[in-house]
Amino acid sequence: MSECVGIIAALPREIKPLVRGWREERLAGRVRVYTKGSAVVACAGMGAARATLAVEAAMATKPITQLLSVGLAGACDPALRVGEMVRAGVVIDAKSGERYNDSRYSQVLVTAQVVAGVKEKRRLYESYGAAAVDMEAATVARLASARGVSFRAVKAISDEADFEMQDLARFATNDGQFRDVAFAAYAVVRPRLWGKVAVLARNSSRAVEALTRELQAILDLYQVRG
Repeated sequence: MSECVGIIAALPREIKPLVRGWREERLAGRVRVYTKGSAVVACAGMGAARATLAVEAAMATKPITQLLSVGLAGACDPALRVGEMVRAGVVIDAKSGERYNDSRYSQVLVTAQVVAGVKEKRRLYESYGAAAVDMEAATVARLASARGVSFRAVKAISDEADFEMQDLARFATNDGQFRDVAFAAYAVVRPRLWGKVAVLARNSSRAVEALTRELQAILDLYQVRG
C-alpha cells in the first residue's frame, strides 16, 4: 500500500497557506477536509473531541498510513521563540498521564484541555520538562495507535512562555472554534489589550509561515505540492 499522510489541525487559519489550491470539502459539524495527491488535511476545532472528528474525517477520505498532529502551540520552555518548531519526541496527555513516544525526536509536548496561561505553562515545564503545550496531539496519537498507523506531532510556537493567553480562553466555543468577532469586540474597548492583540497577530502569522514551510518539506517526501 502506498504511503498516505493525514494532517490534523485545529483551525483552518493554521493550514490555510498550505492547502491553497487543494480540493476542499466542508462536512457536517464544522469539519473541513482538504485533499491533494496522497495527502489529506482535516480540521474540526480545538480540543480532544474535535480532533477526534478531524481524524475520523481524514481516515474516511483516504487510506491514511501516517497521522500528523500539527498547528500552533504555546511555549513552556523559556528558551523557545516565536516561529520555532517543536518536533515531539514525547507527547503527554496532561489529564490521563498517557505518553506517546517518537524516538526520532527529544522534545516534550503536553496536551492540555484548555488554553494554558503563563502559570500553567511554567508548571508544565517544571513538572514534565515540556517544550510546548497544545490541545490535540495526545488525542491524535491515541487514535493513531488504535488504528495501527504511525504518528508524529509538529507544532510551531505562536506564544512564548511569558506571554499570557488566558484572556483568549473565554472565546473558545463548545465546538472548538474561536469567536474572532467576539474577541475583537472585547479587545477594542480594553486599551490594555491592544498591544497584546497586535503582538499575537504578528506572532501567529510568523508561526503559520514556519509551520507551512515545515509541512511542505514533509509533503515533499510524499511528492505532494501545495
